[in-house]
Amino acid sequence: MAGFRELSTVDVIRAATAIYLQSSSHSSSNLSLLDHFCGGSAINISEEESKDVELVHLLILCAEKIGSQQFDRASTLLDHCENFSSKIGNSVERVVHYFVKALQERFNRETGKITSKRVKGEEIQLLQPEETILSLRPALVACYKESSFYQATLFAGTQAIIERVASAKRIHLIDLAIRSGSHCIVLMQALATRQECPVELLKITAVGSSSKQRMEETGKRLAYFAETWNLPFSFKIVLVTETKDLNEDKFDLNAGEAVAVYSPILLSRTRHPDFLIKMLRKISPCVMVVIEVEANHTSQNFEDRFFEVLFHYSASFDCLKVSMARCDPERVTFEEMYLGQHIRNIIATEGEERIFRHMKIDAWRKFFHRFGMVEAELSTSSLFQAELDNSFLPVVQEFAYGVQDSVLSLLHGQAEKGTVF
Repeated sequence: MAGFRELSTVDVIRAATAIYLQSSSHSSSNLSLLDHFCGGSAINISEEESKDVELVHLLILCAEKIGSQQFDRASTLLDHCENFSSKIGNSVERVVHYFVKALQERFNRETGKITSKRVKGEEIQLLQPEETILSLRPALVACYKESSFYQATLFAGTQAIIERVASAKRIHLIDLAIRSGSHCIVLMQALATRQECPVELLKITAVGSSSKQRMEETGKRLAYFAETWNLPFSFKIVLVTETKDLNEDKFDLNAGEAVAVYSPILLSRTRHPDFLIKMLRKISPCVMVVIEVEANHTSQNFEDRFFEVLFHYSASFDCLKVSMARCDPERVTFEEMYLGQHIRNIIATEGEERIFRHMKIDAWRKFFHRFGMVEAELSTSSLFQAELDNSFLPVVQEFAYGVQDSVLSLLHGQAEKGTVF
């Protein structure tokens, strides 16, 4: 039909939000708002999309009622939203399904139906994100084969490290979330084929709080690749219960080695980010690659945080919608065990129970600036690698079960005494 285009999940969220805001202002012209949020021109909206907009509107009303502690009304809205949402429905129904679960938990917490202790026992996997990630390996591999975000972060971040250690013969990579080590494989291949300044030793120190056996398996795989490429290599594991247990003595730093730090989606999850950065500052790495989600999920106001999270994760569901079939079991698993758990944690919990505390890039810049860290842009070569380097991707994907959230930025730069971020 002429003039028709399918609405994205984010389009639907925008339209429902506009209706909510307009109805709060006692206005009646919702159709014009729909047109505006669908592109500002007269288009046809299908019956299914109209139902989707209505469903999201009810979800927003539900969040408002919980936020204002109108629990009777919230309970009715929760039931309605649950009945018309599904984890195997269209992308809007899937988003609503996981937000309903999150709002239901918040509702139960605030009304005393469940306690934090009980939730902690039931959600042990969420409170141990490394274990959750490792259990998702097949689903993550399937999703990343269809996603450009993972390749972009992997190749651009690795290229940034390669450039910073170009003149070093002894290289020490401190990896704060090694998981499968897929990024390490890319780094190792580049170093092994380096014609000038042959590498005398690549040392990798993997830092984690659990899953020692899995990390050992990763180390063995990396050692195999190093032997295949005739690359001098050593691998060490540092296990700590909390970030505060880390200190520079655990890394076996040696004079003459170039130290690089790789930190994917870690800083927003640690309870002691200040301590971690202070400790890394003492090490004075030549580069620190940081990969984080750019989103404001730390607002103390519940409704503000709800809207931020709703728009952010709706975009994630949109990405999966266009790349994977609706009933793909790997997609369903990824959405439920990864995206759904993120949503639930950010929406339902407060205080120390909250694991995911994503911030906007300006907030990250201020955070690093406090410690004298200096930002630098990615090189043209790094961006080129992110866009075009697929030569080694099949090998990387085989081992890629480490989660890389959407990119905040890959930050690195030269500061006094060589400290970078």
